[in-house]
Amino acid sequence: MLKLCSVSKTFNPGTITEKRALKDVSLELQDGDFVTVIGGNGAGKSTLLNLIAGVHHTDTGSIILDGMDLTGRPEHCRAKYLGRVFQDPMLGTAGSMEIEENLAMAMRRGRRRGLSWHIQPAERSVYREKLALLDLGLEDRMHSKVGLLSGGQRQALTLLMATLQKPRLLLLDEHTAALDPKTARKVLELTEEFVAKDNLTTFMVTHNMRDAIRYGSRLIMMMEGRIVFDVSGEEKKNLKVEDLLAKFSVAGEVNDRMILG
Repeated sequence: MLKLCSVSKTFNPGTITEKRALKDVSLELQDGDFVTVIGGNGAGKSTLLNLIAGVHHTDTGSIILDGMDLTGRPEHCRAKYLGRVFQDPMLGTAGSMEIEENLAMAMRRGRRRGLSWHIQPAERSVYREKLALLDLGLEDRMHSKVGLLSGGQRQALTLLMATLQKPRLLLLDEHTAALDPKTARKVLELTEEFVAKDNLTTFMVTHNMRDAIRYGSRLIMMMEGRIVFDVSGEEKKNLKVEDLLAKFSVAGEVNDRMILG
């Protein structure tokens, strides 16, 4: 489903602030893979996600999604193939619009649009059914402005919007980092439920080692712009936090956020 071939990225090349964020990274995700990506600050994990999304462009290498070469395509041209949930709950929704209007935008992603704006009763019924899955009571508040919701409610809504039309690839960029522990657990449970239901190919960046081990079918560890550990199947199921700590400690990468998370 996703193939990265020798991808590299350097920010501010030739200056005193030059940063080699990614160094010749190659990676393949099969259809239905749920990959968690762990790494310290500056490891390159968010840069890798942003290259896939088109926020940044590669210096070298190629990005192939489901047989399509996305390497040179701008961000807006990739959006119809990708679902994305950001770290900041405020970024994934339009706060001045109603809940059902946000869902309608997500439903129409990638489609041609006219000048009219109308949500059909059958469509509204689908939104109510989908919102009920969140178990947050939002199905009874469909005309509420999204800006009135809590951060956790907005993030759950963003997750629903990102998966409303089955994306080729779901990108999760530390999407629970800004939430309190209870809300973060709820959003992660919803993530696991939605991914399993539609067998979504998923790329989830996280700082939390426990979450990286608990969720997904495959775990990737990054350090200094490279993939240094890639595990799946029974080997991943048998992983413990201590195993990851040992690998990070060898490189001096472990930090309080990763342990306390």
